[in-house]
Amino acid sequence: MARVLVCCGLATLDVMQTVERVPRADEKVVAAGASVTFGGPAANAAATAVALGVPALLATRVGGSPAGALVAAGLSAAGVDLLDVAGPDDVPPVSTVLVTAATGERAVASTNATRAGETARAAGTAEDPDVAQRLAGLAAPSRWREGDVLLLDGHHHDLALLLARVARGRGSTVLLDGGSWKPGTPELLGLCDVVVLSADFRVPGEPADRTVRAVAGLGPRFVARSAGPGPIEVLSEGRERAVEVPRARRVVDTLGAGDVLHGACAAALVGGATPLAALRSAARTATGSVEHAGARGWIAARR
Repeated sequence: MARVLVCCGLATLDVMQTVERVPRADEKVVAAGASVTFGGPAANAAATAVALGVPALLATRVGGSPAGALVAAGLSAAGVDLLDVAGPDDVPPVSTVLVTAATGERAVASTNATRAGETARAAGTAEDPDVAQRLAGLAAPSRWREGDVLLLDGHHHDLALLLARVARGRGSTVLLDGGSWKPGTPELLGLCDVVVLSADFRVPGEPADRTVRAVAGLGPRFVARSAGPGPIEVLSEGRERAVEVPRARRVVDTLGAGDVLHGACAAALVGGATPLAALRSAARTATGSVEHAGARGWIAARR
């Protein structure tokens, strides 16, 4: 039986506009282009894996609103299987993204963390009967095997914790996309094998240059921290090293490059790669992604 990838985390509705520059206070600018699509770290990671030939299931909260329907339709078109445990009145978080045309840099305003917490409370936790019933198949120990991979982005903590405990107990690999420190992060880190942190990730009370070691001290055996186009810092089995990131031919849009890195890393792990080899492969994929517009523009270019 083939190994599988399950992603658990955030799916958003992204409103993206390309501008010459980000507007100042009390200023309006005219966008050169706009699009509405799904986003979110776990959702983009799942779509990345599918594009790389690895089937992916996304456990998240989307809901049945018109906005939720757009997100669900986008995930389906991307080939991602959706397990939606949202309540009937929930709506997906919305992100507004401004991409500067000349540099590909992005500015984001989002209700991600706050709204995700509200919907989780409204929909009930993973222990509630209705949610538990929908999760039953995915949370069953028999569902997981050694070689399977669970990718978490730190959102929907109740779902993440439930699945991480089951997957870890069955010998599956648990990978955390560490975008930022959140309530419950220490508990999740203790259940993770591989952690890939963003450059902005900080451990409360620790200096920035000790971030990787502080995270490794909480349990993961392999910890990496990206730095945009710079080398990725790695700590594995007490050994420090750096993974070089290939140089992009041109930078069109950096939106979602981190999500691509995590999704490609997870896909390589499913394929049997070591964490270090998976990260090197993922760095190449992430670099290619910034040469195209949007978090998934590179996927269309592959076809």
